[in-house]
Amino acid sequence: MKRVTLEDIYVHPIVQKYVRRSGMAHAISVAHKAYELATKYNVNPELAVKAGFLHDIGHYTWYNKGEWDYEQYKACDIHPIKGAERAHKLLVRLGEDKQAAKEIAHAILFHTESALPSGDFNRSPLQEVVHLADELDKQPNDAHHYEQINHQEELKQIRQLDDQLSHTNVLTGS
Repeated sequence: MKRVTLEDIYVHPIVQKYVRRSGMAHAISVAHKAYELATKYNVNPELAVKAGFLHDIGHYTWYNKGEWDYEQYKACDIHPIKGAERAHKLLVRLGEDKQAAKEIAHAILFHTESALPSGDFNRSPLQEVVHLADELDKQPNDAHHYEQINHQEELKQIRQLDDQLSHTNVLTGS
């Protein structure tokens, strides 16, 4: 089975549409942070990076008369649910291992509290890494969703992550 790279995911039109909507720079930054946390906490970095990169693929734009409606977003948003489904479907179509696609989808589903059931909930180590990576990248007033980097820099950083993952896979034999 061919390894699905982060670049394979990045160039897909679905990713360009939906991840770009929620902030490509944020997605790449969370992927970098997920890699660092995964290596620190002995979590599969390949799964963490892919889940970190795709964690906001389910965002919907909540506008009211041309203005962002944060209250409507908080009340109605299901982006972790939609994102988990969208990412799973995309990864399977790209040829990702089905079990890996499921774990990545679960990490996306539980990356934020908005999709968690009420009461106590324990995230898996992978889910916790993606949650922490997202939290570490947040900025006041959701400014992290509006950060911009040019396409060449995006691709450079995606390829850098792929190189790190390839090197990690060689070292671990996975």
